[in-house]
Order: sequence, then C-alpha cells, then structure tokens
Amino acid sequence: MKIKSIRSRVYRWTGPTAAPRSNLSASAMDALSGLGDSMSSFRFHEWLICEVETDDGIVGIGNCALAPRIAKPIIDAYLAPLVIGCDPFDVEAIWQKMYRSTIAWGRKGIGMAAISAIDIALWDIMGKAVGKPVFKLLGGRTKEAIPVYASKLYSQPLDSLAAEAKRYLDEGFTMMKLRFGWGPRDGAAGMRKNIDLIRTVREVVGDDVDIMIECYMGWTVDYAERILPRLEEFRPRWLEEPVLPDDIAGYSFLRRKSPIPISGGEHEFTLFGFKQLLDAEAVSVIQYDTNRVGGITAAQKINMLAEAYQVPVIPHAGQMHNYHLTMANLNCPISEFFPVNEVEVGNELFYYLFEGDPLPERGFINLSDDVPGLGITLSDKHLASFEVIE
Repeated sequence: MKIKSIRSRVYRWTGPTAAPRSNLSASAMDALSGLGDSMSSFRFHEWLICEVETDDGIVGIGNCALAPRIAKPIIDAYLAPLVIGCDPFDVEAIWQKMYRSTIAWGRKGIGMAAISAIDIALWDIMGKAVGKPVFKLLGGRTKEAIPVYASKLYSQPLDSLAAEAKRYLDEGFTMMKLRFGWGPRDGAAGMRKNIDLIRTVREVVGDDVDIMIECYMGWTVDYAERILPRLEEFRPRWLEEPVLPDDIAGYSFLRRKSPIPISGGEHEFTLFGFKQLLDAEAVSVIQYDTNRVGGITAAQKINMLAEAYQVPVIPHAGQMHNYHLTMANLNCPISEFFPVNEVEVGNELFYYLFEGDPLPERGFINLSDDVPGLGITLSDKHLASFEVIE
C-alpha cells in the first residue's frame, strides 16, 4: 500500500454567526486596549480538511483549524511531496521526515498544525486498512466510556449564565468549564465581576460538580497571583492558561504558589515543548490539541511522557482525534465537549463539517469498537454555509 495523493481544502464559514459580545472571554489580546472584540482573532471561521488517499482507494481524513489558509500551501507545496509514495504504516518515519525537513520554520505553530493534519489522516487510513478504530491501534479501551465536561459558559449576564449552567446540570454533566471575561486592564472592578461569574455557577450546580475556569492567556502573573486566593473558596478543578504560553517561568511560579491546579498546553507543540513544561513543573494538567501538537503520533508520545511525571492529559476540545487518544490512555481521565450552538461559531465548526462524533449521554461519550479509523465522514448538512477554497 502506498500513498497516492493528498488533497487539502479550506472550508470558510459564510453562514450566520452571533454578534460579538464585549467581555465574552478573556484573551491574550486584552492587554491592548481599544480593539473592540478581543476574541475575534481566536474564533475559527475556517477549517482545513486533508484527505490522504492510498493506491488501493482508502481515504484518510485529517484536519487543522489554526490558520487554515496558511496551512494549506504548507501541505500542498512542502509536505505532500514528502509523503506521496510512502507506506502509510510507516507513520513514524513519515512524521520525522515532515518534522525534520521543515524544522527551520515549522516546529511550532502553523507548520506543526499542517503536519498534524496529514498525520491524523494516516492514522485514519491505518485503522480503516485493518478494520479497527484508531484507539485500538493506540492501546485499546481503557475506560467503559469517557466522562466529558460541558465547555461553554462564556462571560454573560449572570441570569443567563445561571440558566446555561442549570441546563448542563439537567443534561447530566458533572463537570463544566467557565470562561472569565475580565483581566488586568479591568482593575479591581473586573476582578469582582470574574468572581461573580464563578460564584453564580457554583451556587447553581452545588458542591458535587467540578468547575474548570479559563483565562485564555489573558492574565499576567501579577493579576493571577492576586485573584487566585479569592477563587479558592469556589474549589475550581483547574485554572486554564492564565498567562502567555511562552511564559513557562510564570506558569511554574503560579503552580508553586497557587491553591488551584494550573493547566495549559493548548498552544504548545511536540514532545520537546511538553518536556520543557514538565521539567519546569509548570502545569498540573496537560491540554494539547491533537490537530495542533503534531498529530496522533506526537500526542501519543506526550501521553507516555506525562504518565511518567504523573501529570494527567486532558486534550483541548472534543473531536474524534482527541477522543481516540483519551480512550486509549489511562492517564487521559476525561475529555472536553463543546455543546453545539447553531449561531456561535468556534470549535463547533468541526461538528458542522463532520459526521460521526458521538454525543454525550448523561455526561459520557463512547466510541464504537466496530467503526474503523477515526469514525468520521464529511457532512453535507451545512455545505451551503461554507465557501470551499481548493
């Protein structure tokens, strides 16, 4: 079996989206004032699909969401010529070829996201070729079903926040994530508003539900150090991405001082990046995303490394490439799940493009033993709302 062709396409959402709301979520752009909707550069209104086809007709599907219009020419011009003609089961050699040939410019960020898209497709091919789901190739089932947390709860008026949290509680979720809406430039008043958000959710869900809290790189070490003691009474399971991902020293400082576990890694790449985080004792929870970190090949290495440090891995976003790794690894105890909103477009775009992603039942999702590969196919339900860039 040889790889015959690689086709990449960018799907740009042209359908309806929610009007931007101020303070929807803190973000790294909050340090700059007067920019209006600071989350605009972090929403996904485009998604790349990469189809790798073998000479006997098996098609593997990969994807990437980081800057798809830049990832596409990287795949087409740089990576595809390296991969076509290879045996897809030589996945480690293929990964090393892509990584090492682009290392001068591709070892972080969009270059690694492009590599991820091809690598995910190769694992889909391997599963389809042997008639097994990908998680069976990675180690098999380590849990009957995957506990998932509802990841929405953006900053909003407290009454609608309470109603949303109650809805997830009624649906059976025992874990949910809240986004803070204010950061250092909002001063003491913003700090109080953040505390009002988590107090509202805790009062709705009670003591037996885990609340994760998200800062999306929007804080500083100083701000985090001042607010963390005020958050302790609400017993959050973790505080996510409090500072910029390159500030490993800041992560390490906060983890040593914080009464709340610190999580991160959504914007880190490859085994080497996570070894730096682990050696620095910078995070209590690792949160790579498979379609950014280097694909399934890289993610599985990170899982094994993190297990040796006894640091759990809980991949960013739901999505099948992450679920298969979670199912196959004991050190991946839970997964993230984005409730789909037909108006707010972000990580939900994955669910508009693909069919086969399981929906939670009372806070758990399961993967079939009988569906080979990743178990997803392209969906035509929303195609009218996309512009396709070949």
